[in-house]
Amino acid sequence: MQYTSARFVDGLKNAGIVQSMRRRGNCWDNAVVERFFRSLKSEWIGEREYKNHEEAKNDVREFMEKYYNYQRLHSAANNLSPVL
Repeated sequence: MQYTSARFVDGLKNAGIVQSMRRRGNCWDNAVVERFFRSLKSEWIGEREYKNHEEAKNDVREFMEKYYNYQRLHSAANNLSPVL
């Protein structure tokens, strides 16, 4: 399991990040981030291929900073964008 490896866990600790992993196999533990990645993949990336890591990083940043938080309507926010 890469997310429980000593190298990964130590890297999180060194960066001041608290890892949140509770019960094995419980999909609700990670539902919010899973939904975000579903939106990213289905609404933004699709079948797109990136030339390099930097291009992918910039595209994901654009999704978050320009689309997901400002234009995309969220059902949990009464079909409004999170930032108004």
